[in-house]
Formats: sequence, structure tokens, C-alpha cells
Amino acid sequence: MNLSLIYFDFPFWRAEVSRIALHIGNIEFNDLRIDREEFIRVKVSGKLDNGIIIPFHQLPCLIIEGEALAQTAGIARYCGKLSGLYPQKNDVLAIKIDQFIDLITDITVLILNSGRDEKPAIKKVKREEFFKNEFTRKFTMLETNISENSLYIIKNNFNIADIALWSFVNWLTSGDIDGFPKDLLKKFPKIEKVFLKINTMPEIQNWVKKTYHKT
Repeated sequence: MNLSLIYFDFPFWRAEVSRIALHIGNIEFNDLRIDREEFIRVKVSGKLDNGIIIPFHQLPCLIIEGEALAQTAGIARYCGKLSGLYPQKNDVLAIKIDQFIDLITDITVLILNSGRDEKPAIKKVKREEFFKNEFTRKFTMLETNISENSLYIIKNNFNIADIALWSFVNWLTSGDIDGFPKDLLKKFPKIEKVFLKINTMPEIQNWVKKTYHKT
């Protein structure tokens, strides 16, 4: 099978969940990374500089045997099925996984919209206020719905939602989001437990060493 996954050259969860799922499943794929200048052109033309069509003019994008397909969750589910990290016949388990992917998506959109188009000082204040209120409210929902006494989000089931959460938390605690403390996990023990479990997996550390830029 000829697969290409297109995204920016940094480890944001929207692409990492699919990249890592394919990596864990030993599924060969072309990890195609573009810069922001090319993406600006994609938003206008709907295609890469090499002519590859990008549906909806957004990333990530998955190319399957020459056909371009979009949307984070759909791509993640497909890559998860190929890798055995998303059920093909268990619909109840599938929707349990989906709800976490969708909640992480919802929180991501809220973060990116908080303080958008504001001056840096104002944006920082708005992000801090957002973190204390709406983010904490949503993140608490995520914490509450993780299985009790489990190493994974869904008890005894490692899947793409765990990968998404691991990558999402890496972003949240990176120090790159104004108003978000690096130690935010201390109030969310179940999320922290899942994060630490996934972080110690050899496959995850292998991916980090292979693809993450050293700073």
C-alpha cells in the first residue's frame, strides 16, 4: 500500500496520532512535511507545490494510493485500523475512543482561539484566564472519564486515543502556550498516569529519537 501523511515539520498531536500509529504498526508511509510558506499557498490553491490536491485546503492530509483524504479523526481511525490500535468490528469500543479524540479536538480549537489576533500582552492575559476557567473545566471532564485504576484511557486497551493524549499533553506542557504552566498535570493524576505510561513505551521513545528535533 502506498501511503503519504502530510503535515508540518513539528510534532503536533493532530498528525502525531496517525504518524505514531503507523510507526507502531510497522506500516510503511511517506512522512511528508511542509513549511508554513507552502501551507499559505495550499490555503489558497488547495494543492501542494508538487501538485498534490489537499481537500478542504487544510492539514493533516493522508494520500492513499494517490487519493487525498482529510480530517484528523478520520485519518487517525484509518491509521489505527491498519495498526491494530482502533477496532474494526467493536462499535462500542470505537465510539469510546472517538469521544476522547473529539474532546481533545474541541479543547485544541478553544486554545487556539483564545486571545487570537490580540497583542501579545493582551493575548497572554486572556490565555491565563482561559486556562483557569474553560480549559480547566474541559480538562477536568477528560480526567473524570478516564478509566479508574488503569494505565490507559480505556481500561486494558491501548489505542489511538492514548497516543493523541500523550502528544496533546506534550504540547500543553511545552511552555509554548502563553498562560499554561508546565506543571499543569499535577492536578490531573489520571491524565498524568496515562501520559507517563505512554511516554515510557519503547516504540514512543524510538519515534521521538527518530523524528523530534534536538534543541
